[in-house]
Amino acid sequence: MTGAPTLRCPVTGTGPDPRPPAYPFPDLPGVCLDPGRLARFREEPLVPVRLGNGRDALLVTRHEDVRTVLSDDRFSREAWAGGTLFARRSSALALVTSDAPTHTRRRSRVQARFTHRRAEEDRPRIAEIAAGLLDRLRDAADGPVDLIAEFTTPFPYRVICEMLGVPVADLDRLLPEVTVMMSAGRFTPEEGARAHSVMYDYFFGQLAERRAAVEAGRPGDDLLTQLLTAPPDTRLSDEEIAVFGFGLMMAGGETTASHLAMCVLHVLTTPGLADRLRRDPSAVPAAVEELVRWVWFAGTGGQPHVTTEEVRLAGRVLPAGQVVVPLTDAANRDPDVFPDPDVFRADRSPNPHIGFGHGRHLCLGAAHARVELQEGLTAVLERLDGLELAVDPAELSWRDRMFMRGVWELPVRVRPSDRTRPC
Repeated sequence: MTGAPTLRCPVTGTGPDPRPPAYPFPDLPGVCLDPGRLARFREEPLVPVRLGNGRDALLVTRHEDVRTVLSDDRFSREAWAGGTLFARRSSALALVTSDAPTHTRRRSRVQARFTHRRAEEDRPRIAEIAAGLLDRLRDAADGPVDLIAEFTTPFPYRVICEMLGVPVADLDRLLPEVTVMMSAGRFTPEEGARAHSVMYDYFFGQLAERRAAVEAGRPGDDLLTQLLTAPPDTRLSDEEIAVFGFGLMMAGGETTASHLAMCVLHVLTTPGLADRLRRDPSAVPAAVEELVRWVWFAGTGGQPHVTTEEVRLAGRVLPAGQVVVPLTDAANRDPDVFPDPDVFRADRSPNPHIGFGHGRHLCLGAAHARVELQEGLTAVLERLDGLELAVDPAELSWRDRMFMRGVWELPVRVRPSDRTRPC
């Protein structure tokens, strides 16, 4: 913003510089950014930045204000014409970049599959998938293994593939394209365009197969088939169903895979936490909620919103056309909401974090994500009771220029006693 006071980057602390810092900020290691960097967010509830397309914006950092942006119709996602802050095209996002009534119509078509009740019904199968993967890892382990490649990635992807009816064997060719589409500057525009083309072609092919099965009288019971066979007055277009297909696969797989790895990393590097949760598995759900609050997860923050009229936010009157980016990670450190926000408390209660979003843009799969994080972490603690990091945490390679923060690999060592422990 022209005329703004001299600023320091609220994360890196670099400066002075009369210009707003570029956003997204440079990637930094660590499950949770250190309190010194987080404190700078608390000094200013609306942080001026300049986005990659040159547009000025304000980062929204406080809990109440982020909730307002995510739930107030005066903050529009569709009014933002600058694209996403990562490699996904707006047209390839069914819900993230849309407002009502488009958002409402699309979400209502799939909401019933992602309720809390359905997540609890799916819990036994989710636990079974986690146990099977970890038993194979434990039995085959001979030296350090990458827990991300062997467990935290295949686990949620198998869950969502079963929902969609997508063959797990196809993941080998799809996951490299997912990495490109979930990047924030790591790959070229040409690589991004190719990844989009691959995903569209694949899921249009999946729809063709399901339509043929329906016509032959052999319909499946997967979500894609349900969307294809919905009544005409509620049916989505083929393109919308395809976008939902790869969007749900990516969101249901990639986000949980990265977050679960960060959860395990934090548990392994926090003295006494793993043993505490093993002794009392009933404490895992509360610990997962605190991990969702604690992990600094979004590499690019939230989707840009544009004010459609003059609106008051954080004690300021914003004009129509103002671009704001809500930071749920910063909001989850708001000291007005969370006592001792820079302290990890596995039993924190209440814990009104907004790690899954809020309002109309609450994560569609939040209920299933909770179950997967709970069952995934429980399975790791129960079935790999001697698990330890195989490298110094300082040697981990962090996901840079990606939509979601995390590590590329999580080398762990499974002790021999784990490999022989009876189930």
